Amino acid sequence: MSALTWSDHLALQQPLMDDTHREFIDLLAALEAAAASPSAGLLPCLDRFVEHTEAHFGQEDAWMASIGFQPENCHARQHAEVLQLLREVQRRVREDGRVEMVGQLVPALAEWFVPHAQNMDGGLAQVMQATGFDPATGTMTNPPQAPSDAAFEAAAPGCH
Repeated sequence: MSALTWSDHLALQQPLMDDTHREFIDLLAALEAAAASPSAGLLPCLDRFVEHTEAHFGQEDAWMASIGFQPENCHARQHAEVLQLLREVQRRVREDGRVEMVGQLVPALAEWFVPHAQNMDGGLAQVMQATGFDPATGTMTNPPQAPSDAAFEAAAPGCH
């Protein structure tokens, strides 16, 4: 059984975000399968997962910047911390052959992802909707008058 599967409770009604989240989950499942039977395919699978996650988080960070989130917001910090962990595991698998680390990484990421998606990404999706932000074009039909950290934090509980 997969550590994490897509379900409707993860849908945020932002098609680009939801598609990216589905892909994250699919790649995590592929990584889990590769970790269960380590072979020459583990490192390429890990590399694909890291590449996806860099692009995934970069996309969300860019959306936050476009809307007016402060650069050092808690959502972006979580992204940076997870990427740091992923890169360290990737390095240790590549340099030291520590393939067992991937088996430990997968359930930890699955456990982290659900509340992150529901709270942090859910908050971002709410702000995107409230501001009329179109993630495909980067335009807003209802931009905020002035950035308000309190409003952004309220839209992303768990930031503290």
